[in-house]
Amino acid sequence: MEEIGIVPYVTRLFRERTVLLTDIDRTDRRILKLLQADGRISAVELADKVGLSPTSTSERMKRLQRDGYIAGFGARLDPHRLGLGLLVFVEVSLDKTTPDVFEKFAAAVKRAPEVLECHMVAGGFDYLVKTRVADMAAYRRFLGEILLSLPGVKETRTYAVMEEVKSEGMLPV
Repeated sequence: MEEIGIVPYVTRLFRERTVLLTDIDRTDRRILKLLQADGRISAVELADKVGLSPTSTSERMKRLQRDGYIAGFGARLDPHRLGLGLLVFVEVSLDKTTPDVFEKFAAAVKRAPEVLECHMVAGGFDYLVKTRVADMAAYRRFLGEILLSLPGVKETRTYAVMEEVKSEGMLPV
């Protein structure tokens, strides 16, 4: 079967993910699940929950970090307590879809601290941007002073979030 078109590509991605998931066993997946739920769990408590010695658990954690399954550790902050109560998604369309414009836009968006996430997407627009600001006035400033001044931006569409239904972001492992 020749690997062109979307179906073989998706199949190839599925196979790659399957291979990666088979590189770790059930205990590794349990460790990852527990760490996602509580990144501050002690090594002793984690070892107890997965049924291994603390030394074995520590070695597995080091391997999972070294192999890139654990990308890092951090604290989840309450955006409302920090005065960042408005979550906004923005569709961004570029004036040209050339490698040069993509590179310039990506480099500029990486320097904008207000941008929490930015994803190049397939479909009716080029990028989906996620940002958090204090309120609609702050968003208006962000849009006018930051987003619309990024290289190549032709048009934006804004979606202010009315309610966050699910936002924990834990991966199914």
